[in-house]
Amino acid sequence: MKVNNFFLCLIFISSFLYAQNNNDEASRRATIQFGTETEIANLIQSLRTENVDYLDDELVKLIDDTRNQRILSGVFGFFGEREKEGLETRAIRAITERDDETNETVISAVDYLGRIKSGASVPVIIELLDTQERQFLNNGFRALGRAGAASPELADTAADFLIDYYENRDPGTDNQREVIIAIGATGSTMGVPLLIEIVSNTDERIPLRIAAMDSLSKIGDPRGVEAILTCVGTNDPNVRSAAVAALGPFSGEEVEKAILDAFRDSFYRTRIAAAQSSRDRKLESAVPYLQYRAERDDVPSVRDESIRALGTIANTEAIEILNTLFSERKNSDRVRLISAEMVMKVSADSNVNKLIAELEDARARNQTALYNGFLKVLGEATVTTPTEEYIAITRRFMTNGTIIEKLYSLDMAANSNLRTLAVEIVELTKDRNESLARRARRTAETLGIEIPE
Repeated sequence: MKVNNFFLCLIFISSFLYAQNNNDEASRRATIQFGTETEIANLIQSLRTENVDYLDDELVKLIDDTRNQRILSGVFGFFGEREKEGLETRAIRAITERDDETNETVISAVDYLGRIKSGASVPVIIELLDTQERQFLNNGFRALGRAGAASPELADTAADFLIDYYENRDPGTDNQREVIIAIGATGSTMGVPLLIEIVSNTDERIPLRIAAMDSLSKIGDPRGVEAILTCVGTNDPNVRSAAVAALGPFSGEEVEKAILDAFRDSFYRTRIAAAQSSRDRKLESAVPYLQYRAERDDVPSVRDESIRALGTIANTEAIEILNTLFSERKNSDRVRLISAEMVMKVSADSNVNKLIAELEDARARNQTALYNGFLKVLGEATVTTPTEEYIAITRRFMTNGTIIEKLYSLDMAANSNLRTLAVEIVELTKDRNESLARRARRTAETLGIEIPE
């Protein structure tokens, strides 16, 4: 009788927790329907933290009928960060009917349309900029550049407008840089002559020359190379580093030589730019330079970018260097973690057991920061052929781990298709921790695992 009572108690608790989780989701939907602006803002922050989208449809319906600035800005921002479409009609309406909206709402709508590269918004944003209402110019220029990139035709339309605005109107000193950046964001070659002129003008303000180089790099037209190379040898370190960074998309012997020479520059930002350009070009000849900088540079950010560049180049030599940096326990935690991240991105199946071994070693030595870092790398990795060790540690995290370990174990299951852990995943859907239970339900849904009622 006592055994039967015990199992009845377990069944009751499981049912209670399942109902509690369902009630939590129902409560969130009720908040969207009836909540105050503060309650909805808090909910959006929770959704952002949890990185979930299951309430997106409800949020789309919510903003269709409200003019509450805080709600509109919050939802536009939440969708924009994820470049999630669905709010275009409401955002365009906020701009065209801006007399009935707050300035903050209009600006958030403009930003959203730019983030999702809404081609339909290009004429609307151009109309807004034509009014020369200064409160909207900065965000408008930026959004027009991004939205114009939706198609070659729209790119030329947007670039033509921006060039005319820069040359024949008064965007204001504060907005000139935004216009130059926006021209580059369109990707249209129409802006190349103006950008070359700005880069080559040594009397021009340095921030504008740097912005113009960055825009030439984004467009990638070979006509811009000569002007950028001229700036590589300038005395100003900021212009010099910007020029090296802008060389990434271009090719040719002179470009490659300039990038490799930049690794010797005493200004650390130029060395960072050399690593980034090597990464952008997947420049195999830079691997020895990147190894030297990853191992010996006295600036941590230079080491970081060099390691990331090695991970992107990812030839045999680069992967061997990354493995050495990751495995050498005398290296700093920062170097080992970034190296591990790169190794797992390019060669996860071959190195997952090694990562597990280093994770366990960090735990045994009470190296908490290193352990948590390796745990994050393991949680984000995708293993196409899971090893016994990988499955075992995932199961251990699910059954006996901390909340953080359990959350990462669910990511591991989802990323690597561990349907063999269906029982453990279903059990976590009943957890008292609401965030964990929600994550477990999403994992089960991703893997096609049925959750019994």
